[in-house]
Amino acid sequence: MRDSLSIIIPAKNEQSSLPGVLDGIFSCCTPLEVIVVDDGSTDGTASAASREGVKVIRHPYSKGNGAAIKAGARAAKGKTLLFMDADGQHDPRDIPRLLEKLYEGYDLVVGARAKGSQASIGRGVANKVYNWLATYMTGHKVEDLTSGFRVARAKKFREFLSLLPNGFSYPTTSTMAFFRAGYSVTYEKIHASRREGKSHISPLKDGLRFLLIIFKIGTLYSPLKLFFPLSVLPLLLGLGYYAFTYMTVGRFTNMSALLFTTAILIFLMGLVSEQITQLMYKEVGSEDDGRDSGKGTESLK
Repeated sequence: MRDSLSIIIPAKNEQSSLPGVLDGIFSCCTPLEVIVVDDGSTDGTASAASREGVKVIRHPYSKGNGAAIKAGARAAKGKTLLFMDADGQHDPRDIPRLLEKLYEGYDLVVGARAKGSQASIGRGVANKVYNWLATYMTGHKVEDLTSGFRVARAKKFREFLSLLPNGFSYPTTSTMAFFRAGYSVTYEKIHASRREGKSHISPLKDGLRFLLIIFKIGTLYSPLKLFFPLSVLPLLLGLGYYAFTYMTVGRFTNMSALLFTTAILIFLMGLVSEQITQLMYKEVGSEDDGRDSGKGTESLK
């Protein structure tokens, strides 16, 4: 495993917690490399990461958690990529269990947070909604859509780098992309500890952003499965209103026509989005084939 495993840790102002995370990693396994991506920290995060066996990539300003993940994935040399947080929530002692699961034949293994691991009740409820919707969209049981503790095969993970956002929703995007591509995804139960220091997630700003994840789940996997149920609502309302007006005034009204038109437009939007999604994944696959046939994956200098 030491010849193939790269551990990638995005970090922003994690000077106090990062040393303990690194100590835990080196005490439980000997990876090929550990990469800490300092995402524009204003404290001593880079200094805390500077030790033997650790490669530090520094961003001149904060680009986002997803951007740090992408920078680490591009620079990694291992055939297996493991991602974990620098805030102490993820226990390095769980790494061997995630790797063992991966080598059973899976392409992506996600550390699914056990009950009581959520940082707040609100975030726990939101994650349940995300998991339920993702399960509906994919037809597979999704235990934890947003967990950042995960291990994947490097070649397959890099196929979707262009799809990953620079913000906090990279776990959602990568999970749905693996499902969409037909790769094998599974979950391994973990307990996430309460983070050290202050969270970088703003309840108001990122709360609104996380709401968009609901729609992003649909557009990443199968938009029609999201838009079709939405089109049924105005269709049923239109039928109900038409039945009411036909029995009371004996005619078809403009409101019924508007509801029927709305239903058709929503359905057509889903149909067009479905075709765009298929083209998007086709283009991503073509780009990856081109890289593999050439000089290989580009690395950061």
